[in-house]
Amino acid sequence: MSSAGKMRIGIEGARELEIDVDDLETAATDLEKAVGTDTVVWIADTKGDRHGIVGTRVAFIEVEEASDRSVGFGL
Repeated sequence: MSSAGKMRIGIEGARELEIDVDDLETAATDLEKAVGTDTVVWIADTKGDRHGIVGTRVAFIEVEEASDRSVGFGL
């Protein structure tokens, strides 16, 4: 079962990417397999844009599942 959510990926050199993805589990698994290798992982965001990440450049991966919580006074 896939779940939508946001990924924050630390890249060597004090940089981070924050990508909204539709299939959080697949993206996280693909990145986990690539960490420490020269493999390029392509992740598509919710707009359809693709982001290439080289496994040897990943410093950390933070996964945050989408929530249905709303903020404010709306119903």
